This record gives sequence, C-alpha cells and structure tokens, in this order.
Amino acid sequence: MWGAPLSARSKKLLLLGSGELGKEVIIEAQRLGVETVAVDRYEAAPAMGVAHRSYVLDMLDAEALKQLIRTEKPDLIVPEIEAIATGALAELEEEGFLVIPTARAARLTMDREGIRRLAAEELGLPTAAYRFADSLEELQQAVQELGTPCVVKPIMSSSGKGQSICRRPEDAEACWNTALEGARAKGTRVIVEAFVTFESEITLLTVRSVSGTIFCPPIGHIQQDGDYVESWQPHPMSAAQLEESQAIAKAVTDQLGGYGIFGVELFLTADGVLFSEVSPRPHDTGMVTMVTQDLSEFALHVRAILGFPLEAVHLLTPGASATLKAREGTGQAFVITGMEAALALPRTQIRVFGKPEIRPGRRMAVALSSAEEVEIARTAAKQAASKLQVEVYGDEQ
Repeated sequence: MWGAPLSARSKKLLLLGSGELGKEVIIEAQRLGVETVAVDRYEAAPAMGVAHRSYVLDMLDAEALKQLIRTEKPDLIVPEIEAIATGALAELEEEGFLVIPTARAARLTMDREGIRRLAAEELGLPTAAYRFADSLEELQQAVQELGTPCVVKPIMSSSGKGQSICRRPEDAEACWNTALEGARAKGTRVIVEAFVTFESEITLLTVRSVSGTIFCPPIGHIQQDGDYVESWQPHPMSAAQLEESQAIAKAVTDQLGGYGIFGVELFLTADGVLFSEVSPRPHDTGMVTMVTQDLSEFALHVRAILGFPLEAVHLLTPGASATLKAREGTGQAFVITGMEAALALPRTQIRVFGKPEIRPGRRMAVALSSAEEVEIARTAAKQAASKLQVEVYGDEQ
C-alpha cells in the first residue's frame, strides 16, 4: 500500500499538536509503517520524541503553517489541539490536502461557539442554556439572565484552562479575568452556561470510518477545575440513556464528517442526556482504553483516518485511569518518583508523558489499572497515581 518511512513512496502523517495524546497517535501510526512529523509550539513536546522528525511552530501563524505543510506535503494533516489557524487548513484542503477529519470540523470545534451553535441551534440537540459575551458588561448581563451558579469558559481553551464557576453576580469580574488568562488565542469572547445538575458526565468515543459509525463503551470521568483527573470504562448506563447518547453523538459527528475518532462529552441528568462538547480527535479521558479495549482510541483513530475498516470495538476488561499533576515549581529541574511502588500494584501500568517542563497543575503522567470490576480498577488507579510524585530539585524555579 505504501513504502517504508522516509522513502519516496512513504505514507506521511503530519501532526499539529504533539502532547501526550499525539504521542500515542504517532506510535500507532508508526506501527503501520507510516512516516510521522510532529509539530508543536515548544521544543521537546512528547510526540516529538517518537516522530521521524519535528518542527517548532506557532500554529496560529497561518502563513508559517501553510509554508510548512506545502514543504512537507503530508498525506494526512492531523490536528491534535484547538489552537490552530483553521482558515489555513481550509485553504490547504482546497489545494488537495487531506485534513482530519475535515477543515470545517477543525474550525467548528476549535471554539466552543461554533460547536454549540451547531448542536443546539442547527441540530436541535439538548444542551445547557448558554449565552456569549465579548465584554465584562455582557458577561454580567448573561449571568443575570442565566442565574447563578453558572459556568464561564473562554471560547477556546483546553484542559479546563480559564474555566470557572460564577457563584454570585459579584464574582463575574473575577471569572472574566480568569477566562482571559486561560484563553488559548487572542480575543475576549466567552461562553456562559447555566449550571447543570447531572448524575454523571461521560465521554462517548465515536468512530467514523469506511465501515460506518461505531461507539466505544461509555467512559465516566471526574473533572476538577475543568480538567479530567480520573476516568473509567465502562460507565453504567441504562439502555435508554445509551441509545440517546449514541443518537446525539451520531448526529453531531455526521454533521462534522470525515473519518477518525471523536470524543463526545455528555451529561446524564434526571431529565435525559445533554450534549456538552465534542473533540474531533482522541480524548484525554479515553487514555483508559489503552488497558480496556482490544484497540485503544489511538489505534482506532489511526486505522480510521488511514481508511481501514472498523466493524466493532471490544471491551476486554473494566479499567480506570488517574492522573499525576505537578503541584508546585516551574522549569526543567524535576524528577518523577514512586514508579516502582506504583508498578508493584497488580494489573497496573504507568505512562510518563515526557513533557520537558513542569508548572503547577500540568499533567505529567497517568496511571492505568484493569480489574474484574470498575470500582476495583478505580481504587487501584488512584492508589497508583498517589504513589507518583513530581519533585523539583536544584535552584531552578
């Protein structure tokens, strides 16, 4: 089908965003003989350590992005983060480049406004009530209309950055400042969402391929400050909840189009299922699939975007994940300790991401455990993660 990597007839995948999820995508692509190129805004990003070559680039710089891609001429352009000049991707797609899943999907999901309007206003899917605001005054008006508590998020961010809960009207200014500090691109627009009382929050990994649409077993997760800290699979759901969740996920992903895996986030409430967000790429909560499924979310993504058939996903065992985050310190003078104790636990694995620097709250590793029951796996994963520590050394701060 294609030649060896670095040969004249190689299949080339260019990854835009090279964090821990992109690292696993690169590994899966190389297992199938694909030549890989990793791009990120900083040196030594995790995927760069396993790719055939890499580049440091501001991916919001449209001209620089187009120049790189026209030079590399990849067979597949695979966005792995939101902060990308999506207008440039649209131009490149018109020139004949293949953007995963599509340039339109990358644009719509780059910011929360595009995907929320698609889901709620075009598709009529159930969501939390919401408003958009471009100034503190508009935010205060939105808070008044939606009531408190409500959730304030930048239009574009990741891993919960810039997200906060406005518990009282007088908290609006602090929430506004938090959103501006956490946004991943220039701009001041935010989304304000009515607070949802939910029984649980899930990720429904949805795979579009030449074979059609298939779903992974639902993944439950817990977030703190908008960032996931724990996930497990399968999450218990009624048949009606699962059917409704799959219908919502299929409606959204059919509209986005293209091939690959989509992380569809949903709230399970007493009144039904609500759509929250969707990412057209592997999802952080889906790292648990590396120990639960016959094909991880990364393997599914790569197979789908390469055009291979995917008929079903098989859950081999219940499992769970728990993250390790840096608590204090900044810079490169750090070590991760406790792996011997963590790996002594049965049916447990550790993935150290290989990020070159720490800062408070940055995710550095994940513990993965499997067991006969979900709750046993959750306990083991949390226990393993608790044995890991990020320790700062030397004078670097």
